[in-house]
Amino acid sequence: MMEEDMENGRSYQERPRTFSTVRSKSSIPLVFRLLMRINPRALIILSLLVFSGVLYVGASTSPIVVFVFCICTLSLFFSLYLTKWVLAKDEGPPEMSEISDAIRDGAEGFFRTQYGTISKMACILAFVILGIYLFRNTTPQQEASGLGRATSAYITVVSFLLGALCSGIAGFVGMWVSVRANVRVSSAARRSAREALQIAVRAGGFSAIVVVCMAVFGVAILYSTFYVWLGVDSPGSMKVTDLPLLLVGYGFGASFVALFAQLGGGIYTKAADVGADLVGKVEQGIPEDDPRNPAVIADLVGDNVGDCAARGADLFESIAAEIISAMILGGTMAQRCKIEDPSGFILFPLVVHSFDLVVSSVGILSIRGTRESGLISTIEDPMSIMQKGYSVTIMLAVLTFGVSTRWLLYTEQAPSAWLNFALCGLVGIITAYAFVWISKYYTDYKHEPVRLLALSSSTGHGTNIIAGVSLGMESTALPVLVISVAIISAYWLGQTSGLVDESGNPTGGLFGTAVATMGMLSTAGYVLTMDMFGPIADNAGGIVEMSQQPESVREITDVLDAVGNTTKATTKGFAIGSAALASFLLFSAYMDEVASFAQLPFKEVDIAVPEIFVGGLLGSMLIFLFSAWACSAVGKTAQEVVNEVRRQFIERPGIMDYKEKPDYGRCVAIVASASLREMIRPGALAIISPMAVGVVFRILGHSTGQPLLGAKVVASMLMFATVAGILMALFLNTAGGAWDNAKKYIETGALGGKGSESHKAAVTGDTVGDPFKDTAGPSLHVLIKMLATITLVMAPIFL
Repeated sequence: MMEEDMENGRSYQERPRTFSTVRSKSSIPLVFRLLMRINPRALIILSLLVFSGVLYVGASTSPIVVFVFCICTLSLFFSLYLTKWVLAKDEGPPEMSEISDAIRDGAEGFFRTQYGTISKMACILAFVILGIYLFRNTTPQQEASGLGRATSAYITVVSFLLGALCSGIAGFVGMWVSVRANVRVSSAARRSAREALQIAVRAGGFSAIVVVCMAVFGVAILYSTFYVWLGVDSPGSMKVTDLPLLLVGYGFGASFVALFAQLGGGIYTKAADVGADLVGKVEQGIPEDDPRNPAVIADLVGDNVGDCAARGADLFESIAAEIISAMILGGTMAQRCKIEDPSGFILFPLVVHSFDLVVSSVGILSIRGTRESGLISTIEDPMSIMQKGYSVTIMLAVLTFGVSTRWLLYTEQAPSAWLNFALCGLVGIITAYAFVWISKYYTDYKHEPVRLLALSSSTGHGTNIIAGVSLGMESTALPVLVISVAIISAYWLGQTSGLVDESGNPTGGLFGTAVATMGMLSTAGYVLTMDMFGPIADNAGGIVEMSQQPESVREITDVLDAVGNTTKATTKGFAIGSAALASFLLFSAYMDEVASFAQLPFKEVDIAVPEIFVGGLLGSMLIFLFSAWACSAVGKTAQEVVNEVRRQFIERPGIMDYKEKPDYGRCVAIVASASLREMIRPGALAIISPMAVGVVFRILGHSTGQPLLGAKVVASMLMFATVAGILMALFLNTAGGAWDNAKKYIETGALGGKGSESHKAAVTGDTVGDPFKDTAGPSLHVLIKMLATITLVMAPIFL
């Protein structure tokens, strides 16, 4: 029908912008609007003054910090080069740019509303944190350094707000580039698949470099500012080994924003997607992204706010939490080992991620365009091209990681310790590669699992669902084995590094695990590039479909879209693995923090104690309840979309014949309001639960003579939630990705192709998997890290 309509000339030649009412206010953040009003020369002078001030503060702290600042500054210039390169590409014919403008208006309008809501909640939580810290106890170390309650409170609140602000900016950057790159990828697909691939990769690379750079820059600036302001290491002041604990608020702020961004964006994108598929594909039998579907613009907007903005905030939070936890453990170990200059062990994470910026930039530039036209050959498909870039990045990461360990972790107390830690980093890098490969194996339709899942669709909807659930459950085994081997190997390498405390006990085990985590995230920039590639390619395909381009162009974007589904799934697996290791580190930091405040040993959690076992049950329950509420939110919102789309098809029968235009804006408004409403309940559950459990069992512990009961129950809750959350996230992400690519495989012509009974069953599976892979799954690994950071920040109220 689509081809017949196009031949008869029945298409939308004049599409007005649909979102003028959504964008009643400027969607550009206030900070950027103010900067845009400044004279360019004045802005350059102001930037130079700020950079000079930052360099001065860094020089007053350590030459290592100066190195980090310089690398970050050069990386920002590189991101500007990528921006200029991408924006220089043409936007194609007017029908493409009009659709792109509609997507941009909808995405930026929702972003402004969503982050306005998140910022209000962040301000309320900041006052709660301030009140808790003003009345909490202080550690002997803080009392000795003169760091009173008020100073500690204001430092934590400022760190929290700065982390939240930077996380929000990271999300804005991810969304900003995606809504401008999508149409340029669509236009390039009319000429060459390789050129379209290169534009999508470089657009994702811009966002990735900025996000990683902001995470490193933010932590480094906070560390340097506190170092200079508090007079660290001067007589009667705080020791440098205690300074990283002041940065925990920064990680909490980043986790807070990332969780709500992931929830709201995930609910938006999947509710629109499910609504569009159920009525458009299944009931009306029209193609995906068909312009006759009233929910198609909402679906394309959702790719940007759910996959780009939310993922940018997500990875920012991952890097920030990992850096801070590694700095805390590095400082603790250096203090126990009486290392004369502990700055190398504390600043090591910042240097690793500085090199991450360098190696990821090289990996991005290694993907080059060609003059060849047409579909990418089966010998060199998009996934293999991106994997070559990832291989280049990994090889360079191994070299730079070895240089970093020799430079910063060499100590005369244990001359060979740096080599052990370099091997820990290698363990982390291998773990990251293994996670990427495992996720690709279970989600790429070139491999057997997805093809068997597609084959199950030929016998009906039910068998498709059964096969998808079983595939998701099976996919948890290999990642868990990889994580287990990585933790034990890294811990053993750290323990045998030769670093010992005053009693002669090995102390490098936990720091070895931290170094492995840094190794895993040492290619985070390139991994985020691959992740951002997915929604950009998906949007490009939607623009091509809606603007009714030739089938040959759609074939190119279909290939890129299928690869994008795989890259999104692999990077989610990567994020879950890093979340598991980072949570392990933050859990250890939490136990040290409790012991410091309580002045009591706290080295183990005995789950044979009934109250502590109950805490573990509550932690596991939290994961299932959170996932249920997240999926339920998608289901409720999707029902509203389905009803609206059905209504429009009934009341406007001319839509199917291109005689009437769908009301796209109505679907966008429904999804936007519902997603903002539905994200509150699961987000509030994640924040309130650990605090409520800790306070209740603290009261019970004091009444029964168990002073650490509240802290121990929270520790048990955190442990069980981490384990259950990792398994649940792996299951949800992999099953959802496999269902999606099984549908894509059938749409290539296998098992009857589009419109067949197998295709309808695969669409049902994809619909079930949508809230799994893009709402509940990604939100869970953010939840795991947020639970770890919130318990670390709130530790004093559990005592």
